[in-house]
Amino acid sequence: MLLIKNGLIHDMVKKTPYKGEILVDGKKIVAIGTKVKAPKNAKVIDAKGLNVYPGFIDAHSHLGLDGYGMGFEGQDYNEMNDNLTPQLRAIDSFNPLDETVAQARKAGVTCVATGQGSSNAIGGTWIAVKTVGKCVDDMIVKNPIAMKCALGENPKRVYQNKDNYARMSTVGHMRNMILKAKDYLARKEAANGDVTKMPGFDFKCEAMIPVLKREIPLKVHCHQANDILTAIRVAKEFDLKLTLEHVTEGHLIADELAKHKDIPMAVGPTLTHASKVELRNKSWTTPNVLNKKGCMVSIVTDAPVIPQQYLPLCASLAVQAGMDPYEALKAITINPAKHIGIEDRVGSLKVGKDADIIFYDGDPFDVSSKCVKVIIDGKEVN
Repeated sequence: MLLIKNGLIHDMVKKTPYKGEILVDGKKIVAIGTKVKAPKNAKVIDAKGLNVYPGFIDAHSHLGLDGYGMGFEGQDYNEMNDNLTPQLRAIDSFNPLDETVAQARKAGVTCVATGQGSSNAIGGTWIAVKTVGKCVDDMIVKNPIAMKCALGENPKRVYQNKDNYARMSTVGHMRNMILKAKDYLARKEAANGDVTKMPGFDFKCEAMIPVLKREIPLKVHCHQANDILTAIRVAKEFDLKLTLEHVTEGHLIADELAKHKDIPMAVGPTLTHASKVELRNKSWTTPNVLNKKGCMVSIVTDAPVIPQQYLPLCASLAVQAGMDPYEALKAITINPAKHIGIEDRVGSLKVGKDADIIFYDGDPFDVSSKCVKVIIDGKEVN
């Protein structure tokens, strides 16, 4: 067993931090409070003078799918030969040994959602992984977590000389895939196991079934205000679960988004140059504006657009722009855990949750502070 004592605990359950203790048995937290009962042989970590947090979480990145210091050899996040690739799985591209994974871990980012980029109208399924390990299968928290989709400039640009010049073309392709999968599923269910009546196997349609059954959401890349609202429209049309990704112009339609508080919203990357038209209105005020409207906001890096280790810096810049510090902490801990659908395991320090615990020698929103220790699944990894 492992006993952490004397630290200032920010458990993301109570707003006010408290001096306390955490008892870890194996991979799980088994006790937490101002004083816990621990066996005499428990290994002790004295966290005196340190701030103790749940591991930070990024709800939207491409960590492990874009090789560090590489060109084509490491670009494994976009398949640009087909606008509709729901059958592709991020787990098959993730590289645990890419050095960016270790960089993330050392900064206290212990879990990320990672997967395909935004070249395709429908791109494939994402995964949630811990940032330690040599085999992706052992790092998985949940697979799949969502079906990646994209609206706006990226699929327009990638397929402009093929079959996708306008925004309505992108959505048309998306609708066609959903409708085709719905028909496939209906025929499959009507066959009731009779192989002679089953439709011919269709890998793409098969991959869409968890979306149609609301087992996983559409994870829709949408920067521009009209694209954000289109994502909501399509999800409503087919009664699908949805998460909104980037939400760059969310502050421009905050009143409208306030009507959809059940939809998780990942905001970012904001620490970047406005490299295209749909980023012109990006602002550090967006997380605060949406949060004040009651929306559930996660702050994201879109790594490697912003290197993964700068996730707490992004949250600090949102604070500088007016966001309450506790709400900003939620935006890189419990909110992304909910966004990804893994809040039963990570995102806060509670009995029964994974022992993903990080230690800072100051406020993580202060650039002079350092992450001095990282525990993932009950083991010291940093």
